[in-house]
Parts: sequence; structure tokens; C-alpha cells
Amino acid sequence: MDTPDKMSSIEPVRLSLDSRFRFKCHSGVKCFTKCCRGINIILTPYDIIRLKRRLQLSSEAFLAVYTSPQLLEKTDLPVVTLKLMDDDMQSCPFVTDSGCIIYEDRPTTCRYYPLGVASLSHKEGADDDGFYFFVNEPHCLGFEEDKEWTIREWRKDQGVDIHDEINAGWTDLVVRKRSFPANIKLTEESKKMFFLVSYNIDTFRQFVFESSFLDRYNIDAKTLKKIKEDEIALLEFGLKWLKDVLFKEGNSRLKEDVAASKP
Repeated sequence: MDTPDKMSSIEPVRLSLDSRFRFKCHSGVKCFTKCCRGINIILTPYDIIRLKRRLQLSSEAFLAVYTSPQLLEKTDLPVVTLKLMDDDMQSCPFVTDSGCIIYEDRPTTCRYYPLGVASLSHKEGADDDGFYFFVNEPHCLGFEEDKEWTIREWRKDQGVDIHDEINAGWTDLVVRKRSFPANIKLTEESKKMFFLVSYNIDTFRQFVFESSFLDRYNIDAKTLKKIKEDEIALLEFGLKWLKDVLFKEGNSRLKEDVAASKP
């Protein structure tokens, strides 16, 4: 889903979790940090949570300083990309000559590199392991290193498996919308809610706990306590609620008096 600009891709051969490749990136390779410049990184919901925590910012402040909005191709969904520095190389704001200063909390796309990933199904629990491919950039010398991996091993080593698990509900929404005919558009209000849940988790918390939201929806005490204390739980709750709002799947239950008043 996230692909760097200015890249030259080899034939898009489908790779599985057990496909093997050689790669290692470290400060000793001559191209070190070149892949962190001139890039287009779409940030995921979990990326925002990790990065705002790292920088000790609210989600709204992080979005204002470090991201640029755009509409995701073929979906018309609002997403954000990492805002690059205004220098000759269009560098990532977190990269230095010695490496990434937020490496432990780097975005999902950075963790996957040199792999790209495409979701083939929007069905939750599908047996499909995914569609992986190599991002082949001429400057990258990491493929000349001796370290060998399977894609499964790489994902675990880089922490991508955790990111994908947390982002799964969001990815599902994106792929579902991508499968819609081009003439089916979301309302502006739906787009705003998608953006709110996906990226502005602090404001979404306020929306849940400080608006009439809890007067409208039945939420059990255990869930309520969890989403109040845990941002990841709040995100996952919000994505399930969004699925109902956008695709009418009935995950969220309106209170009886509210449901009765609806036409």
C-alpha cells in the first residue's frame, strides 16, 4: 500500500511468507540512509500513535507538524504522508547521517523495506498470507550482504507483524473501499470520521467520552474501561465502529430508545 516515490520496481513477482532473500542494512553500507530521502510514506494509525508518544506530542500536534494530507488513490479516503524536509534531497525529518533518530518507533513502511506489501483480500481471517514484492532501488546495496531471511523472519525481526496486527482493521477498511465502484463516494462527514479515528486518536477519545456518543451506543463496562485507558484498544474499537458507519455491518449497537427514534 505504501510505496516510495522515484523507485524502480522489478517485475512484481508475488512472494510468500516463506520466500527467501538476502538483505542487510547497516551503517557500513555506502548507501546508508539514502532510502530515507525523496520518499512518499503513508502513515498508518499505529504509526501515529507510536510517533506521537515518542515525541511527546498530542496526535493533533504531530499531524500539524510532521504530516501532509492526501487522498488515497482509488479509495478517495483521506490519509497522511510523512512531511519531508525542505532540502535538496527531500530528507525524512528523522534521518541524520548516522541513521534514524526514532528507529525503535519508525513507521510500518520503513520496517518493511526493502519489501512492499499489497493486501489481496478484505476478508478478516482470510487464509491469504499477503502479496509481497521487492522494492528495487538502484542505490540500495543491502541486497549484496550475506544475511538471509524468509519474509516471515523479516517481518518478525522488524516488528512488522505487530504493526500489521494492530492496523488490520484499518487495512480492511481501505481495501474494502478500494473494491467499490469508482462512482460510489463517501460523504464528507464519513471521510472526516475515517480521518478522526485513523489519525487523531486524542480527539477521537474526546468524541467518545465528551460528546453524546455514549448516550447513543451500548458499550459494556469492561470495554469502556479498556478504551479509556488503552489507546490501542480505543483505536481497534474505533475501527470496528467505523466499519458499521461506512459499511453498515452492525458491529455497533444503538441504544433501544435511539434506535426506536430512527426512521
